[in-house]
Amino acid sequence: MLETSRESSPAPTDADRTAVEERRGCLFALSQPPLMIFLAVIGCLLLMAAVHDLFVL
Repeated sequence: MLETSRESSPAPTDADRTAVEERRGCLFALSQPPLMIFLAVIGCLLLMAAVHDLFVL
């Protein structure tokens, strides 16, 4: 298929490179302390519920 766009795609500049370097993914989000505390609390609640179901009931 032929390229029909009129815009040219120039080579990436330094500003584009820094913008790419500033993008962060899921692993960066998981390294944030409030999220890890929240996930730890939810995990502990699930673990306590599982232990309760297995040994108490």
